[in-house]
Amino acid sequence: MSDRSMLQVEGLTFRYEDMQMVFDLTLARGQCLAVLGPSGAGKSTLLSLIAGFEKPLSGRVLVAGEDVTQRKPADRPVTSLFQEHNLFAHLTVEQNVGLGLDPGLRLDAAQRHAVAGELARVGLEGLEKRRPAQLSGGQRQRVALARSLVRDKPLLLLDEPFSALDPGLRLEMLDLLRQLQAERNLTVVMVSHNPQDARRIAGETAFVCDGRIVAAGPTEALLAAREPAALRAFLGPEAG
Repeated sequence: MSDRSMLQVEGLTFRYEDMQMVFDLTLARGQCLAVLGPSGAGKSTLLSLIAGFEKPLSGRVLVAGEDVTQRKPADRPVTSLFQEHNLFAHLTVEQNVGLGLDPGLRLDAAQRHAVAGELARVGLEGLEKRRPAQLSGGQRQRVALARSLVRDKPLLLLDEPFSALDPGLRLEMLDLLRQLQAERNLTVVMVSHNPQDARRIAGETAFVCDGRIVAAGPTEALLAAREPAALRAFLGPEAG
């Protein structure tokens, strides 16, 4: 495995109902990979296997050169962000972010400073004492993003985190994520149904169909080639 590789998925197999999934993937440190594909293709399962929420039948996952296949999700150098932001309604914004550091919210001064810094970085300075119900949908996703970032893990997994937002807000969040990824040299894997999301943020794209990565490469080249046929069908007719 290259010293530059942050993520390597080797012969990872998983069965869901009658679908046998097999994944192989290598991602360099600091890269952003979009994972596109139709519903039910296995995109979210791939993320769950990397994060440890699902157990593979065989194969292994290496992060920063270490085999983490048998580790629990909390023991992996990985953070996951989902469409459902999973904020706790009874906790304030700063408490929800603080959960990323300590589930018991027993934070020392340095940790409280880190929480404040992440909230400022995602544009929520001054809203620390509000509760989720007092925030917009975009603000709630910013809280969830801050909670992910405060954990300071090198690999960030995103499962359609912004798909429920209005188009303008979605683009705003993608741009913020792209900026944060570049600043911190994060390695990012983002599942999406939207090719425009891939174009906006990801240098590399993988296309998943029927439990396999059937095409992968630089985003613009992959989407322009429209091959194989499954990718062409997913993208739909070319604009005239």
